[in-house]
Formats: sequence, C-alpha cells, structure tokens
Amino acid sequence: MRSFGLAWLLAGLAGLASAQDPAKAPTTGIYTCVDAQGKRHTADRPIRECLAREQQVLNKDGSVRFTLPPSLTAEERIEREAQERRAAEKRNAIADAGRRDRNLLGRFPDEASHQRAREAALDTVRLAIRASELRLRELAAERRPLLNEAEFYDGRQLPPKLKQALDTNEAATDAQRNASTNQEAELGRVNRLYDIELERLRRLWGGAAPGSLGPLAVPQASSGSLAQQPASTGTR
Repeated sequence: MRSFGLAWLLAGLAGLASAQDPAKAPTTGIYTCVDAQGKRHTADRPIRECLAREQQVLNKDGSVRFTLPPSLTAEERIEREAQERRAAEKRNAIADAGRRDRNLLGRFPDEASHQRAREAALDTVRLAIRASELRLRELAAERRPLLNEAEFYDGRQLPPKLKQALDTNEAATDAQRNASTNQEAELGRVNRLYDIELERLRRLWGGAAPGSLGPLAVPQASSGSLAQQPASTGTR
C-alpha cells in the first residue's frame, strides 16, 4: 500500500504553491523522475509530468533525500480507504475474539465447569417450559365448563359474556402454545451454543492462542424466546 508521510504533504503543498505562483516554488532539493514516455525530468519542485509516477528528491550531492510516491486518483483514494477500513475491521474482530476467548478460559477452566453451566442454562429454559405446560392445562380446565355452557346455545347466538370468555381463553391458549414452541427452540439453541463453545474451549485448552480461532458463531435466539440469554460467552 502506498504510504503518505510528512514529506509527501510538504512536497504536495509546495507543488500546489508552485502551480499557483512559480515564485513560491521550493528552492531546496532536486526532484527527478522518468515520465510515461521514458523521458527523465529534473526540477527544483514537484514535476507535473510525473504526478502519477514516483519522484525522487535528491540532496545537492546527488544522494536520495526521500522518495515522493505517486499522487492517488479519486478512485484509488476510495479503494485505499476501503482497504484500510477492512483491515481495521479485521483487527477489531481478532481483538474481540481474543477477549471472548480469554473470558471463556477464565469462566471454564475445565470441561466439568462448562457442563455445569450448560445444565444451569438448560434448567432455566426447562422451568419455563414446565410453567407453560401447567398454564396450558389450566386454560384447558377453564375452557371445559365454558364449552359445556355453550352447548345449551346450539344453533343460537352465544351471550356476549360467554363468547368473550371463550375468545379470551382461546387467545390465551394460542399465545401460550406459541411461547411453548419458542421455548423448545430456545432449548435447542442453548445446547447448540454450548456445543460450539465446548469445541472452541477444547482447542483453547489444547494450546490454541486466544483470538486465533476467529469469531465465535453464536446461534441466534428465536423471536419471542426467553428474554434472559443463558449464553456463557463474554457478551452476557
């Protein structure tokens, strides 16, 4: 990647000044380059014919003081900035992975401690599943007398109060069933997360350097799942 230093900035400013006013051209240093046609140029300021090419700045004794890199086009500047962003993102990702790995190693020195954390996280979800199952049974019990009462109105319009009670019970039952479905999905997600962590930990325990394994692939929580994330990563 082409680099820009203080020398390039000063030379660029000097070149701009000379383009606007030849009397302001720098008097120190000898600029030399070969243009696109192979012709060598020498001047006491940046050479316009070589703006897209490398220029050497010489001392009075002919030794090279520094090399002036080619100026970038707008497209080249955009590409360079994009490369720098990608490089920064990669460095940040490696640093973040290193922090996560060190956090994992600190929390789980061995496989037994990781298994205990898995069971604790699963127990949280299992408790929610049991609560949902209990609530579904309660709703079914509440619905039975409502249905028995509705049989007296076979073929007729139900009283508003009875219809509202049936509708409310049905809506609550549907919501609880959706919650149960999400909780079952969360149970699988938690197990997948701990499987991924365990595989990573085994490699770290085996001597892999923190951050060398790339980012940790965390399974996404399903919509409507438990608000509490039983994940054991450093993001908790």
